[in-house]
Amino acid sequence: MSRSDFPPGYDDSRAPLYGSGGHPANPPPSYGFPPYGGQPQPQPPGYYGPPQPGYPGQPGGYPGQPGGYPGQPGGYPPPAMPPMPPIIPPTIPVSHNDSGDGEGFAAESGWDSMSVRQAFIRKVYMILASQLLVTFGIVAVFTFVEPVKEFVAKNPAIYWASYAVYFVTHIVLVCCSGPRRRYPWNLILLAIFTLAMSYMTGTISSYYDTKAVFLAFGITFVVCLAVSAFSFQTKVDFTKCKGLFCVLGIVIFVTGIITVIVLSFKYIPWLHMLYAAIGAIVFTLFLAYHTQLLIGNKKYSISPEEYVFGALTIYVDIIQIFLFILQLIGASSK
Repeated sequence: MSRSDFPPGYDDSRAPLYGSGGHPANPPPSYGFPPYGGQPQPQPPGYYGPPQPGYPGQPGGYPGQPGGYPGQPGGYPPPAMPPMPPIIPPTIPVSHNDSGDGEGFAAESGWDSMSVRQAFIRKVYMILASQLLVTFGIVAVFTFVEPVKEFVAKNPAIYWASYAVYFVTHIVLVCCSGPRRRYPWNLILLAIFTLAMSYMTGTISSYYDTKAVFLAFGITFVVCLAVSAFSFQTKVDFTKCKGLFCVLGIVIFVTGIITVIVLSFKYIPWLHMLYAAIGAIVFTLFLAYHTQLLIGNKKYSISPEEYVFGALTIYVDIIQIFLFILQLIGASSK
């Protein structure tokens, strides 16, 4: 029996796996790495060796190498375009000038007293503050928590389901005075509407950089504060221009549909920026219009029974301003 049939001795077992210290009958394996000055050795089966031909358009390598995905620097896949904001026209109340029983408008004399007006405004802004707190809390989670960002990116069907809920509840609250005025159904519908709108806002925000979200939030806060202060102090009566605001609502609705159709075929940054700029301006004007309807010191005002309607209109204006500013910042940075 030869020596090679026995287990290696003490000296042989301590020999390094690679190098010249192995047994002459069992030379160390070489996996394609040539010794100094030598030639490459044959590779064993199953060894993948040096970089093999990789992704399309790549001479041989990995993502991040030149020539990866066509047209993308660094070989990474192209970023997904975030969903467009809801293309629903702004809320415009229907005028009823008889006995203060309007679904949206009431004449200025419809206010019973100054105390009624102050209580109404206080109630509307308390509801509005709750809505904004929920919405921006969800936006913060969707922006900072990476697993949540990955979840919403992989499940776009939930976004469109929330859009359907948003659309239905919005139509019910705007067009049906019964559910809108009947407690507690009005608050339940408003809560469902707020959660759906919050999910949509958080989903859109998750596609943008954290700095862009913070910048959009800061700009929205300053704009809304300035518009509200202006609406309380100015002598200009925006409530007289209901026809103009109807036209603006139709324009932003049609423009949104056209923009979504065009961008679904080819992403055009300047078109996205133009649509976002128009939307931000239009909803800023609507915020001033709805704020004056809420205050009640102009030609028309919202009936004091319509606290849900008042909170709904201003909430939609603020969220839409935030979304359009966020898209404007995000599109300009690409």
